[in-house]
Amino acid sequence: MNQIKPHHSTHAAEIDTRNDSLKIYVNGKIVPKQEATVSVYDSGFMLGDGIWEGIRLYNGKWAFIDEHLDRLFGASKALDMDLGLTKEGFIRALDETAAANGMSHNVHARLMVTRGIKVKPFQDPRLSQSGPTIVIIMEHSKPSTDLVDKGIRLHTVPVVRGLPMSQDPKLNSHSKLNCILAGIHAQKAGADEALMLDPHGFVNTTNGCNFFIVRKGEVWTSTGDYCMNGITRKKVIELCRSNDIPVFERNFSLTDTYEAEEAFITGTFGAQTPVSEIDGRQIGEGAAGPMIKKIRQLYFELIEINTK
Repeated sequence: MNQIKPHHSTHAAEIDTRNDSLKIYVNGKIVPKQEATVSVYDSGFMLGDGIWEGIRLYNGKWAFIDEHLDRLFGASKALDMDLGLTKEGFIRALDETAAANGMSHNVHARLMVTRGIKVKPFQDPRLSQSGPTIVIIMEHSKPSTDLVDKGIRLHTVPVVRGLPMSQDPKLNSHSKLNCILAGIHAQKAGADEALMLDPHGFVNTTNGCNFFIVRKGEVWTSTGDYCMNGITRKKVIELCRSNDIPVFERNFSLTDTYEAEEAFITGTFGAQTPVSEIDGRQIGEGAAGPMIKKIRQLYFELIEINTK
């Protein structure tokens, strides 16, 4: 089977040949990934009408599963979407898929729910009449050592995260075109990922993760008004507060960012990944600094506690 071409990004993982023979959950059945298909009439394929969660499995337990499912069910209310399963049903589906793949540690699951198959290929949500489509893709997925050793390079792009009345960025929806365009722009500029501003020009987030800087012993992140309020983001803020590390959710500019001693991004997959460069400017020493290392240690201690 063809291997994935290596790339350096927030979600770069070590190559694991066990992923060549995965089994995928599709609407209650667990099938070989070559047989895991959805209809061309599915609302997710046709319109991006769906929501998802990325969840990590450590030591046989799903990290922060209650918070992930709370977010999924909250999004379903916003989209007026029937999820088809209870929270217990989703946990059971995750556990069954992990068991079918012989997985217990360093596993990443992408849980996706769409409005389901349409009776006609048009936008009206009432045309999805047969119930939701539920898919779980689960991979052996250990973040690449380069992510921590080298960090990633960001490029500030003109594509912004939108206002809540256009498409609320707090929704973890399948429709990610603005983030994809941001990523393309950054890659064309020779960077790994995009740094995105909010509608007022303040530093907001990256195309795939939340963004933090460190200045004079303080940890700063955006207000959260125009970005996904990530669960890892929330855990970092909580860990800083409980360990007497000054942390602020605030507006800040690119000038503040360029002057930072450290910068990092947070997400379920990579936890905390250092940023080595922004717009051609080296950040700090160009690698993980002392604050990032401290927060990573605290975070993985928290993971250990929550997955015992």
